[in-house]
Parts: sequence; C-alpha cells; structure tokens
Amino acid sequence: MAQVKIGIIMGSQSDWPTMKEAADVLDELGVPHEVKIVSAHRTPDRLWTYGKTAVDRGLQVIIAGAGGAAHLPGMMASKTRVPVIGVPVQTRALNGVDSLYSILQMPRGFPVATMAIGAAGAKNAGLMAAGILALQDGALAARLDQWRADLSASIADEPDRDAL
Repeated sequence: MAQVKIGIIMGSQSDWPTMKEAADVLDELGVPHEVKIVSAHRTPDRLWTYGKTAVDRGLQVIIAGAGGAAHLPGMMASKTRVPVIGVPVQTRALNGVDSLYSILQMPRGFPVATMAIGAAGAKNAGLMAAGILALQDGALAARLDQWRADLSASIADEPDRDAL
C-alpha cells in the first residue's frame, strides 16, 4: 500500500458524517489517507502526539474537522508545520457559524485554510488536499483533472423545464 500522506482528524464520532465527504473524495481519487478521532479538549495528549509526529510519519496535509468551539484545526496547526485544512462542522446551537469563526480567526503565525461549513466544506477539503499532493504527483494530477472534467460534463446545458 502507498504511504499515507493525508490525515483526516475530527473531534468526535459525531463529526464523521461530515468528514466522510473528505474521505470519500480521496477514495474516489485513489489517495491513501488515515482517519482518526483527535479531540482538542477530551484527548489533548493524542492531539499533541499526532501533531508532533505528523512530519516524521510522512503526512503532507491534515484535514481537521470540528464543531462548536472548534479548537482542533488551530491547535493542530500550532503543533506541526504540515498544512492544516479546517472544516467547520455544522452544529445545532449556532448552525456552524461558531465553528467557522473559531477556525477562521487564527492568530498570526498559525494559518489554517478554512473551508465552508459542513459536507461541502469537507468535500472541498479533500479536493484541496489532493490538489496540494498533485503538485508533485503527476498521476494524481491527471486523476484530479479527470474528476473535475467529469463534474463539468455532468452539468446539463439547459434546465429540465418539467422539473420543479
């Protein structure tokens, strides 16, 4: 099996339905990845270890999804030089806006690329991570180009006038 270069982490099992979108698009593109639950609040030692070992384990991108206070992406960015892509998970209390602001408002020196709230953001995080790897992987670049061409080809030229 090829070396895992992308890590997908989330704060809890309840984040999986959202973060599965990132994993699914990476599977579709044939990109090996790992998926872990790493809570900034409930498993801080796991977070520290994951971040400190990311480079040595060969990770090149980390996708971090979190809801509510959403500290996971920023805390991970503080523990590694590996690029972190943050996915705000939609919450019941504030519909994910709290998550978005928590991820987006990082202090200088700890950047987190921030995606849209929810499933669309998770899918885009997977595509962005694949795009980063594709800069140095021609085969992956070709698969990503084909994925995008297939998406474009799936869009009708005209609307179905009978559909409501």
